Amino acid sequence: MNADEAAPLKEAIAAFGKHLRVERGVSPHTLRAYLGDLDDLCGYAIAVGVTEPEELDIGVLRAWLARQHALGRARATLARRTAAARAFTAYLHRRGLLQNDPGPLLGTPKAQRDLPVVFTQDDASRLLDTVDTQGPLGLRDLAVLEVLYGTGVRVSELCGLDIDDLDTERRTVRVLGKGGRERTVPVGEPALRAAQDWLRAGRPALANEGSGPALFLGARGGRLHPTSARRIVHGRIAEVGGVPDLSPHGLRHSAATHLLEGGADLRSVQEILGHASLQTTQLYTHVSAERLKQVHRQAHPRGTA
Repeated sequence: MNADEAAPLKEAIAAFGKHLRVERGVSPHTLRAYLGDLDDLCGYAIAVGVTEPEELDIGVLRAWLARQHALGRARATLARRTAAARAFTAYLHRRGLLQNDPGPLLGTPKAQRDLPVVFTQDDASRLLDTVDTQGPLGLRDLAVLEVLYGTGVRVSELCGLDIDDLDTERRTVRVLGKGGRERTVPVGEPALRAAQDWLRAGRPALANEGSGPALFLGARGGRLHPTSARRIVHGRIAEVGGVPDLSPHGLRHSAATHLLEGGADLRSVQEILGHASLQTTQLYTHVSAERLKQVHRQAHPRGTA
Protein backbone atom coordinates (compact mmCIF):
# COMPACT_ATOMS: atom_id res chain seq x y z
CA MET A 1 0.00 0.00 0.00
CA ASN A 2 1.44 3.38 -0.98
CA ALA A 3 1.30 6.65 0.92
CA ASP A 4 -1.38 8.13 -1.35
CA GLU A 5 -3.82 5.34 -0.52
CA ALA A 6 -3.37 6.01 3.21
CA ALA A 7 -3.63 9.81 2.85
CA PRO A 8 -7.34 10.19 3.79
CA LEU A 9 -6.88 8.63 7.23
CA LYS A 10 -3.69 10.60 7.90
CA GLU A 11 -5.36 13.82 6.80
CA ALA A 12 -8.27 13.14 9.14
CA ILE A 13 -5.85 12.70 12.06
CA ALA A 14 -4.09 15.95 11.16
CA ALA A 15 -7.44 17.77 11.03
CA PHE A 16 -8.39 16.29 14.40
CA GLY A 17 -5.09 17.52 15.84
CA LYS A 18 -5.87 21.03 14.63
CA HIS A 19 -9.32 20.77 16.17
CA LEU A 20 -7.84 19.80 19.53
CA ARG A 21 -5.31 22.62 19.44
CA VAL A 22 -7.47 25.46 18.08
CA GLU A 23 -11.03 24.69 19.13
CA ARG A 24 -10.57 22.72 22.33
CA GLY A 25 -7.34 24.34 23.50
CA VAL A 26 -5.78 21.16 24.87
CA SER A 27 -2.30 21.34 26.35
CA PRO A 28 0.73 20.57 24.13
CA HIS A 29 1.39 17.47 26.25
CA THR A 30 -2.14 16.11 25.71
CA LEU A 31 -1.98 16.95 22.01
CA ARG A 32 1.30 15.05 21.57
CA ALA A 33 -0.04 12.06 23.47
CA TYR A 34 -3.29 11.84 21.49
CA LEU A 35 -1.61 12.30 18.12
CA GLY A 36 0.99 9.68 19.03
CA ASP A 37 -1.78 7.25 19.93
CA LEU A 38 -3.65 7.95 16.71
CA ASP A 39 -0.51 7.62 14.62
CA ASP A 40 -0.14 4.14 16.11
CA LEU A 41 -3.78 3.40 15.30
CA CYS A 42 -3.24 4.67 11.77
CA GLY A 43 -0.22 2.42 11.31
CA TYR A 44 -2.21 -0.59 12.46
CA ALA A 45 -5.23 0.31 10.32
CA ILE A 46 -3.10 0.68 7.21
CA ALA A 47 -1.43 -2.67 7.91
CA VAL A 48 -4.84 -4.39 7.89
CA GLY A 49 -6.00 -2.57 4.77
CA VAL A 50 -8.00 0.32 6.28
CA THR A 51 -7.24 3.65 4.59
CA GLU A 52 -10.48 5.66 4.85
CA PRO A 53 -11.92 7.16 8.05
CA GLU A 54 -15.29 5.57 7.24
CA GLU A 55 -13.68 2.12 7.51
CA LEU A 56 -12.80 2.53 11.19
CA ASP A 57 -15.26 0.19 12.85
CA ILE A 58 -15.44 -1.47 16.25
CA GLY A 59 -13.61 -4.54 14.96
CA VAL A 60 -10.57 -2.53 13.86
CA LEU A 61 -10.45 -0.55 17.12
CA ARG A 62 -10.79 -3.64 19.33
CA ALA A 63 -8.15 -5.52 17.34
CA TRP A 64 -5.77 -2.57 17.66
CA LEU A 65 -6.29 -2.34 21.42
CA ALA A 66 -5.92 -6.12 21.76
CA ARG A 67 -2.57 -5.87 20.01
CA GLN A 68 -1.54 -3.09 22.42
CA HIS A 69 -2.41 -5.38 25.32
CA ALA A 70 -0.45 -8.24 23.77
CA LEU A 71 2.57 -5.95 23.46
CA GLY A 72 2.44 -5.38 27.21
CA ARG A 73 1.25 -1.78 27.26
CA ALA A 74 0.44 -0.47 30.72
CA ARG A 75 -3.19 -0.14 31.71
CA ALA A 76 -2.81 3.62 31.92
CA THR A 77 -1.54 3.67 28.33
CA LEU A 78 -4.39 1.45 27.16
CA ALA A 79 -6.91 3.72 28.91
CA ARG A 80 -5.44 6.80 27.24
CA ARG A 81 -5.36 5.17 23.81
CA THR A 82 -8.98 4.12 24.24
CA ALA A 83 -9.87 7.72 25.12
CA ALA A 84 -7.95 9.01 22.08
CA ALA A 85 -9.76 6.58 19.76
CA ARG A 86 -13.13 7.54 21.24
CA ALA A 87 -12.46 11.24 20.82
CA PHE A 88 -11.28 10.72 17.24
CA THR A 89 -14.26 8.63 16.12
CA ALA A 90 -16.67 11.07 17.79
CA TYR A 91 -15.00 13.87 15.82
CA LEU A 92 -15.26 11.89 12.57
CA HIS A 93 -18.92 11.17 13.25
CA ARG A 94 -19.72 14.84 13.91
CA ARG A 95 -17.96 15.80 10.67
CA GLY A 96 -19.95 13.25 8.68
CA LEU A 97 -16.85 11.16 7.90
CA LEU A 98 -18.11 8.19 9.88
CA GLN A 99 -21.70 7.03 9.63
CA ASN A 100 -21.79 5.20 12.97
CA ASP A 101 -19.53 6.08 15.90
CA PRO A 102 -17.97 2.89 17.33
CA GLY A 103 -16.29 4.75 20.20
CA PRO A 104 -19.03 4.24 22.82
CA LEU A 105 -18.80 0.48 22.27
CA LEU A 106 -15.21 0.39 23.48
CA GLY A 107 -14.65 -0.71 27.06
CA THR A 108 -12.28 1.42 29.13
CA PRO A 109 -9.40 -0.43 30.77
CA LYS A 110 -9.23 0.70 34.37
CA ALA A 111 -5.92 2.44 34.85
CA GLN A 112 -3.89 1.23 37.79
CA ARG A 113 -2.91 4.20 39.91
CA ASP A 114 0.14 3.61 42.07
CA LEU A 115 0.33 5.81 45.12
CA PRO A 116 2.93 8.54 44.55
CA VAL A 117 6.08 8.75 46.62
CA VAL A 118 6.00 11.89 48.76
CA PHE A 119 8.13 13.66 51.31
CA THR A 120 7.32 13.52 54.97
CA GLN A 121 6.94 16.97 56.46
CA ASP A 122 10.36 16.53 58.06
CA ASP A 123 11.85 15.66 54.64
CA ALA A 124 10.46 18.89 53.19
CA SER A 125 11.87 20.92 56.07
CA ARG A 126 15.30 19.29 55.70
CA LEU A 127 15.40 20.18 52.03
CA LEU A 128 14.15 23.75 52.29
CA ASP A 129 16.10 24.66 55.41
CA THR A 130 19.46 23.51 54.04
CA VAL A 131 19.55 25.00 50.51
CA ASP A 132 22.73 26.98 49.90
CA THR A 133 21.48 30.44 48.91
CA GLN A 134 24.89 31.85 47.97
CA GLY A 135 24.68 33.90 44.76
CA PRO A 136 21.74 34.58 42.46
CA LEU A 137 21.32 30.93 41.46
CA GLY A 138 21.12 29.88 45.10
CA LEU A 139 18.40 32.45 45.76
CA ARG A 140 16.55 31.30 42.65
CA ASP A 141 16.77 27.62 43.51
CA LEU A 142 15.37 28.15 47.00
CA ALA A 143 12.53 30.26 45.59
CA VAL A 144 11.76 27.57 42.99
CA LEU A 145 11.62 24.85 45.63
CA GLU A 146 9.60 26.94 48.08
CA VAL A 147 7.04 27.97 45.46
CA LEU A 148 6.69 24.44 44.06
CA TYR A 149 6.13 22.94 47.49
CA GLY A 150 4.35 25.91 49.03
CA THR A 151 1.73 26.27 46.30
CA GLY A 152 1.57 22.81 44.68
CA VAL A 153 1.77 24.29 41.17
CA ARG A 154 2.88 22.20 38.22
CA VAL A 155 6.41 22.79 36.94
CA SER A 156 5.05 24.19 33.65
CA GLU A 157 2.87 26.59 35.63
CA LEU A 158 5.84 27.69 37.73
CA CYS A 159 7.94 28.42 34.65
CA GLY A 160 5.06 30.34 33.08
CA LEU A 161 4.76 32.77 35.98
CA ASP A 162 5.44 36.46 35.41
CA ILE A 163 6.53 38.91 38.09
CA ASP A 164 3.09 40.54 38.16
CA ASP A 165 1.45 37.19 38.85
CA LEU A 166 2.86 37.31 42.37
CA ASP A 167 0.72 39.48 44.66
CA THR A 168 2.81 40.10 47.75
CA GLU A 169 0.10 42.06 49.55
CA ARG A 170 -2.60 39.41 49.17
CA ARG A 171 -0.02 36.61 49.40
CA THR A 172 -1.33 34.88 46.31
CA VAL A 173 -0.06 33.90 42.89
CA ARG A 174 -2.07 33.91 39.66
CA VAL A 175 -1.54 30.65 37.78
CA LEU A 176 -2.47 29.73 34.22
CA GLY A 177 -3.20 26.02 34.30
CA LYS A 178 -4.28 23.28 31.92
CA GLY A 179 -6.74 24.25 29.22
CA GLY A 180 -6.00 27.93 29.80
CA ARG A 181 -7.84 27.88 33.14
CA GLU A 182 -6.68 30.60 35.50
CA ARG A 183 -6.70 30.21 39.26
CA THR A 184 -5.42 32.09 42.29
CA VAL A 185 -3.30 30.11 44.74
CA PRO A 186 -2.28 31.14 48.27
CA VAL A 187 1.44 31.56 48.92
CA GLY A 188 2.85 30.81 52.36
CA GLU A 189 5.24 33.15 54.13
CA PRO A 190 8.44 31.11 53.49
CA ALA A 191 7.71 30.87 49.74
CA LEU A 192 6.81 34.55 49.57
CA ARG A 193 9.97 35.54 51.42
CA ALA A 194 12.15 33.38 49.17
CA ALA A 195 10.53 34.83 46.04
CA GLN A 196 11.04 38.39 47.29
CA ASP A 197 14.70 37.71 48.12
CA TRP A 198 15.16 36.32 44.60
CA LEU A 199 13.49 39.35 43.03
CA ARG A 200 15.51 41.77 45.11
CA ALA A 201 18.98 40.26 45.10
CA GLY A 202 19.02 37.42 42.56
CA ARG A 203 17.00 38.17 39.47
CA PRO A 204 18.66 41.54 38.67
CA ALA A 205 22.01 39.76 38.41
CA LEU A 206 20.73 37.39 35.70
CA ALA A 207 18.21 39.58 33.87
CA ASN A 208 18.93 40.84 30.35
CA GLU A 209 16.98 42.19 27.38
CA GLY A 210 15.51 38.78 26.66
CA SER A 211 14.21 38.16 30.18
CA GLY A 212 10.87 39.83 29.65
CA PRO A 213 8.46 39.66 32.59
CA ALA A 214 9.39 36.08 33.60
CA LEU A 215 9.47 35.55 37.34
CA PHE A 216 12.09 32.80 37.23
CA LEU A 217 15.12 32.96 34.95
CA GLY A 218 17.67 30.49 33.70
CA ALA A 219 21.41 31.00 34.09
CA ARG A 220 21.53 32.90 30.78
CA GLY A 221 18.69 35.25 31.65
CA GLY A 222 15.85 33.67 29.66
CA ARG A 223 12.65 32.32 31.15
CA LEU A 224 13.36 29.22 33.22
CA HIS A 225 12.55 26.06 31.26
CA PRO A 226 10.74 23.12 32.91
CA THR A 227 13.70 20.85 32.13
CA SER A 228 16.00 23.20 34.03
CA ALA A 229 13.52 23.39 36.91
CA ARG A 230 13.49 19.59 37.14
CA ARG A 231 17.29 19.59 37.18
CA ILE A 232 17.26 22.12 40.01
CA VAL A 233 14.90 19.99 42.10
CA HIS A 234 16.82 16.74 41.61
CA GLY A 235 20.18 18.46 42.18
CA ARG A 236 19.16 20.18 45.39
CA ILE A 237 17.56 17.02 46.78
CA ALA A 238 20.77 15.09 46.02
CA GLU A 239 22.72 17.62 48.09
CA VAL A 240 20.58 16.88 51.14
CA GLY A 241 20.73 13.09 51.02
CA GLY A 242 18.55 10.73 52.98
CA VAL A 243 15.29 11.94 51.41
CA PRO A 244 13.42 10.54 48.37
CA ASP A 245 14.59 11.81 45.00
CA LEU A 246 11.40 13.54 43.92
CA SER A 247 10.59 15.43 40.74
CA PRO A 248 8.76 18.78 40.79
CA HIS A 249 5.56 16.76 40.47
CA GLY A 250 6.63 14.87 43.57
CA LEU A 251 6.75 18.19 45.42
CA ARG A 252 3.22 18.86 44.16
CA HIS A 253 2.13 15.44 45.47
CA SER A 254 3.80 16.23 48.79
CA ALA A 255 2.08 19.61 49.06
CA ALA A 256 -1.35 18.05 48.46
CA THR A 257 -0.72 15.25 50.94
CA HIS A 258 0.48 17.63 53.65
CA LEU A 259 -2.53 19.91 53.11
CA LEU A 260 -4.87 17.00 53.73
CA GLU A 261 -2.84 15.80 56.69
CA GLY A 262 -3.16 19.29 58.12
CA GLY A 263 -6.94 19.21 57.91
CA ALA A 264 -7.66 20.88 54.54
CA ASP A 265 -10.88 19.72 52.89
CA LEU A 266 -10.77 17.94 49.55
CA ARG A 267 -12.56 20.70 47.62
CA SER A 268 -10.05 23.31 48.77
CA VAL A 269 -7.14 21.11 47.72
CA GLN A 270 -8.81 20.59 44.36
CA GLU A 271 -9.01 24.38 43.87
CA ILE A 272 -5.41 24.91 44.91
CA LEU A 273 -4.08 22.20 42.59
CA GLY A 274 -6.32 23.20 39.68
CA HIS A 275 -7.79 19.73 39.18
CA ALA A 276 -10.76 19.69 36.83
CA SER A 277 -12.13 16.59 38.56
CA LEU A 278 -12.40 15.89 42.27
CA GLN A 279 -11.64 12.26 41.47
CA THR A 280 -8.05 13.24 40.66
CA THR A 281 -7.66 14.96 44.02
CA GLN A 282 -9.07 11.94 45.87
CA LEU A 283 -5.86 10.06 45.13
CA TYR A 284 -4.24 12.03 47.96
CA THR A 285 -6.73 10.77 50.51
CA HIS A 286 -5.37 7.29 49.79
CA VAL A 287 -1.82 8.58 50.21
CA SER A 288 -2.70 10.07 53.59
CA ALA A 289 -4.49 6.88 54.65
CA GLU A 290 -1.46 4.76 53.75
CA ARG A 291 0.81 7.07 55.73
CA LEU A 292 -1.50 6.89 58.74
CA LYS A 293 -1.47 3.09 58.57
CA GLN A 294 2.32 3.13 58.43
CA VAL A 295 2.50 5.40 61.48
CA HIS A 296 0.04 3.15 63.30
CA ARG A 297 2.07 0.03 62.54
CA GLN A 298 5.24 1.70 63.77
CA ALA A 299 3.87 3.49 66.82
CA HIS A 300 1.01 1.45 68.26
CA PRO A 301 1.98 -1.40 70.59
CA ARG A 302 -0.45 -3.67 68.76
CA GLY A 303 0.03 -2.18 65.32
CA THR A 304 1.73 -5.31 63.99
CA ALA A 305 0.87 -8.96 64.24
